[in-house]
Amino acid sequence: MKYQELIVEFEAKLEALESCNGDVLYKAETGITHTEKCMKHLRRSVVDKGFQSVQDEIWFFKHIKPQIFSKLIYYVKLYNIESKRPRSSSKFQIKYLNNQINKLQVYFNDNLEFYHYYRRGATTLDEQYFVRGKSDLRSPTESFHFFIDEEFSTCQDCTVATIMAFDMLIVYLQQEIEKLESSTENIKINPMKQSSKLFWTGSKTELIELIYALHSSGVINSGTAEIKEMASLFEQIFNIDLGNYYHTFIEIRARKCSKTKFLDRLIEVLNKRFAELDE
Repeated sequence: MKYQELIVEFEAKLEALESCNGDVLYKAETGITHTEKCMKHLRRSVVDKGFQSVQDEIWFFKHIKPQIFSKLIYYVKLYNIESKRPRSSSKFQIKYLNNQINKLQVYFNDNLEFYHYYRRGATTLDEQYFVRGKSDLRSPTESFHFFIDEEFSTCQDCTVATIMAFDMLIVYLQQEIEKLESSTENIKINPMKQSSKLFWTGSKTELIELIYALHSSGVINSGTAEIKEMASLFEQIFNIDLGNYYHTFIEIRARKCSKTKFLDRLIEVLNKRFAELDE
């Protein structure tokens, strides 16, 4: 099939991304970028070449496009969920993640008729659902219309992609809940219970710059520690709430002047100290 090579290449990129030890928000952001490029490539191919038959068109919009589009929906929702995830106790995180699962389940309930049609592998309404230019007034007007246009969309290919994406998200969220539940057993003997008497008196941005530098260097846990773990530890040590540190990192990246302003100053003051001791 002419799209198979593109899909294999795309899935190899995502596999490499998922196997790296990066922060989940970085993975989501990078996944969105890869998927958008692939979607645009697919669209150009469909608009320029079209389909040889109605069956080819149905196959594309029922099986090919949703494979890619579902990943875009998955990464966008994952970014949204994880960026708002509370960094408090396991109990509150578990509650938050369970609420997210419930919200995803609502989508299946709202699209129950089509959900059952798709799940049982039915084909009788495929021409209505997966050929461009048709409409389905029974379909709820949910949500992910990043690439919706008459030349590259049908009334239900987005629904298929959303079902696939939400299935993946529910698996991810359940795994995260399991991790939290198993870690609560270890928290009881956590040596960090004693509060620190150290306070960070610089800016939050400076500490975030330092944390990302340490993470990038790979000197903690041989580079396998996640930003989330490191940020949480520094918050405990220095009695500070770093807020949305990923957003702050994006602002640091966008600086017009030096992106390593605080690290540059650390080098400067340490060298000054050496010079003073050598006098």
